[in-house]
Amino acid sequence: MTPASSSLTWAQLRDLKCGELEGAADGWGKASNRADAGRDRIEKQLLSGLRETQQGEAADAAVGRLRQLGRNLQYVYTECGLVRTTLNSLAHEMKAQQRVLRDALDDAAALKFTVHADGSVTYPEAGAGLIDGKPLAGGTASEGPTAPGLLPPSGLVAPNPNAAKAQDIADRVTTAVRTAAEIDWRFAGILRKLKAEEGLKVPDRTWTDAAGDAAAVRDAARGYLKEGIPRDASPAARREWWAGLTDEQREEYLAVYPDQIGNLDGIPSLVRDAANRDNLQLLIGKLEGRDDAKAETQLAGLREIDRQLNDGRLPPMYLLGIGDEGNGRAIVSFGNPDTARNVSAYVPGLGTALDEDFARNDLKRARDTALGAQKYDPSSAGIVWLGYDAPQTPVDDPLGGLAVMGNDRAERGGTAYSEFIGGLAATNENENPHLTAIGHSYGSRTVGAATQREGGIPGADDIILVGSPGVGVDNASELGVGKEHVFVGAAENDVVTKLPSKHQSVVGAAGLLAGGPAVSHLVGDITDQGDDDLWFGKDPASDAFGARRFPVGDGPTLVSGSGLSLDAHSHYFDPNRDALSADSIGLIASGHSDRLKTEEYR
Repeated sequence: MTPASSSLTWAQLRDLKCGELEGAADGWGKASNRADAGRDRIEKQLLSGLRETQQGEAADAAVGRLRQLGRNLQYVYTECGLVRTTLNSLAHEMKAQQRVLRDALDDAAALKFTVHADGSVTYPEAGAGLIDGKPLAGGTASEGPTAPGLLPPSGLVAPNPNAAKAQDIADRVTTAVRTAAEIDWRFAGILRKLKAEEGLKVPDRTWTDAAGDAAAVRDAARGYLKEGIPRDASPAARREWWAGLTDEQREEYLAVYPDQIGNLDGIPSLVRDAANRDNLQLLIGKLEGRDDAKAETQLAGLREIDRQLNDGRLPPMYLLGIGDEGNGRAIVSFGNPDTARNVSAYVPGLGTALDEDFARNDLKRARDTALGAQKYDPSSAGIVWLGYDAPQTPVDDPLGGLAVMGNDRAERGGTAYSEFIGGLAATNENENPHLTAIGHSYGSRTVGAATQREGGIPGADDIILVGSPGVGVDNASELGVGKEHVFVGAAENDVVTKLPSKHQSVVGAAGLLAGGPAVSHLVGDITDQGDDDLWFGKDPASDAFGARRFPVGDGPTLVSGSGLSLDAHSHYFDPNRDALSADSIGLIASGHSDRLKTEEYR
C-alpha cells in the first residue's frame, strides 16, 4: 500500500491512541533490556567463572557456546531496541499530525463550520453584498486554492469572509491526514524489515541486515532523537546531558545511535564501551557486505579487537571508540579510565590504521603501559588512541605516505586528541586524576599539535615522547605542562629520532649534487651546528629542547646480518625487548616520575 492509496480518515487520525504505540514500545524495550542483562551475565559471570575453574576441550567448547549465546542475545538487544524506537518515533510523528488536525477542528468548531468525512469544510452565510447588502451565501471549501465556493461569481461581488477561513481549515485537515498516511506507510515498511532469520544461531549476514535496519531506523528517528545529541557542547556539558536523561531515553540512544554515543567525549566510559561493543557488531555486519580491500583490512582489525574483548584478559578492556571512517578509528582502554587515578593515552604514528597489526601490536603497547603503571599504582589505566588518520607508509599509500612530511594530519589529530583527553578529565571520578599524554613517532607530533591549541591538552599532567621526529616546538616549556613534566625516550639505533631538519635536508641534498657526500656532510653540519634539529623542530632528546630524557635500550641496528631493520623504533613499550624504557614509561604514567632515572642528552 502506498500513501496515495491509504484509506486513513481524519476521524481515525483524531482517535488514534498513540499511547498504545508507546506502550508497545515499552514492551519491546523490556525485551531488549532482558536480552542485555542476559548477555551481561554471560560475559561478566559465566564466562569468567568458567575460565577460572575449568580447562580442557569441554571447557573450551562451553566457552564457545556461551559466546555464541551472548552474541545472539546482543542481536536480540539491538533489534528489540530498534523496534522500540521505531514505535516511539511513529507515535512522536503521529502526535504532531494529531495536533495539527485538532487545532484545525477546534477552529472549525469555534466558527461553527462543519468538517465532513472527506475533509471538506462547509461554512455559513456571512458579510454583505456590495450592491444589495444581503448576506453572502455560505459554501463548501475543500483542499486547494481554486476549490468551489472560494471564488466570487464576479468582480462586483465580495467574497464571503468565511470562505478563506474554511479553505485554510480544509487545507490543514487534508495535509495532516495525508502526512499521517505517509508516516504510517514509511514506518510500516521499516517494521516489516525488522525480522530475523529462523534458527538459534545469528550468522554474520544477519548482522549485515541489522546494520541496514539500524540505518533505516536512524533515518526515521532523526526528528525524535538525533537532534538532542549535543555534538557541539563541551565534554562537561555532554556529561551533564547524559546524566539528565531518563533510563528509557538512554536506552533508545544506545540502541539507535551506538556509533555517536560511543564516540562522544564526555560520555561515561562504561556507557561508551557498551555502545561501541554494539556498534562493533554493526560495523562488522556492514563491512561483511563489501568486498573491497579497505573493508577486508578493517574487518580483520575489527574481528581481532572483538576477539580480545571476549577473551577475559586483564586489565579489563573498554572500547571507547570505533569507526570505519578514513583509515579507521579505534580507542581501547585497559582498565576503567573513569575510576583509575592514573590514566595514560598513547597516540601511534606512521603507518597506523585500523587493521590486524594495529589490533595486535598497538593494543599490546597500551596494555603493556597499563601493566607497567599498575606495578607502581594498581589504580592505573592505559589507552591507545587511534582517533585520526595517521600518515601511511609510501608502500601502502603513496599519497598518504607523503603526509608524514607535513603537519596537516597532526593538526587535525591534535584537535581530536585534545577533546578526547578533555572528555577523560570530565568523566574521571577522582578529585585530581593524573593524566599522561604519550606520543610515539608521528604521534608525538600529533601530541605536540594538541598542546598548541587554546587551552592545550585539558587536564594533562605529564607528556611522554618516544621515537619522536620532533613535536613542532623547539623547547619543552612550550608544551603547556612545564618542561620538568616532559619526558623523552630516544633509542640510539632509532633512525626516526635522527631525521635531519627540512632545511638541512634541502641544503645537504644540494651539497651532495655539488660535491658529493663529503660536501653534503660539511654543509649539513654548518646548517645544524648543534646537530639538534629534526624534521619537526628541535630534537626532543637534545639539551636545547630541555625535556627529561629517560634511559632506553639501544635497539637493533639498522643494518645487520639479518638485513635492514627498523625494530629499534618499536620497542619502547615492550618490557621483554626494552625493559628500561617500559619501566620508565610505567613510572611516569603511574605518577612516580620522581623515581625516574635520567639519561644524558645527545
